[in-house]
Amino acid sequence: MDAYLDFARDSGVRLTFFVTGCYPSWTDNRDKMKPLVESGQVQLANHTWTHPDLTTLSEGEIIDELTQCENLLRNTYGVTGAPFIRPPYGGRSSVTDSVCAKVGYSTTTMWYGSFGDSGQLTPEVLLGEAQKWLLAQHIVIGHANFPTVTHVYGQIIDILRQRSLQTATLDDVYFGAGHNRHV
Repeated sequence: MDAYLDFARDSGVRLTFFVTGCYPSWTDNRDKMKPLVESGQVQLANHTWTHPDLTTLSEGEIIDELTQCENLLRNTYGVTGAPFIRPPYGGRSSVTDSVCAKVGYSTTTMWYGSFGDSGQLTPEVLLGEAQKWLLAQHIVIGHANFPTVTHVYGQIIDILRQRSLQTATLDDVYFGAGHNRHV
């Protein structure tokens, strides 16, 4: 997480982090992340508390997962993650969408491309995925789980510049620059 924040700060890229709240990196890096969140360069949204497949949970369990993560966002950063939810593993249904909407998470966010870095991989493989998926109007996901991406930030910026791409948060796209998510 720390290296992602350095990357955002140093490059100016705009990012939306989908927070899995049980991981200590969200509180451990608060002081470094909070200014980026407050400026709107980094947006925080909900990826649940413990990363379960929502389609396997009861309504109460889904609400608990979302509420615990939302409480972390509010108490640690003073922001809401609503209305954006990215269901772990892409696991969703009309039932899960409805339950999420009941607690303010009305916009289920899926992706159109991935760095493929939810597990260990080589920098070459990650850059191949970046070349494949970093295109206009794509939501591309990356994970802060492993350090591989930290070794290729410069090449990722080069791909963005060569393609004249501009990064954006979901708030930028849905609501325009300057949207206030403070609570």
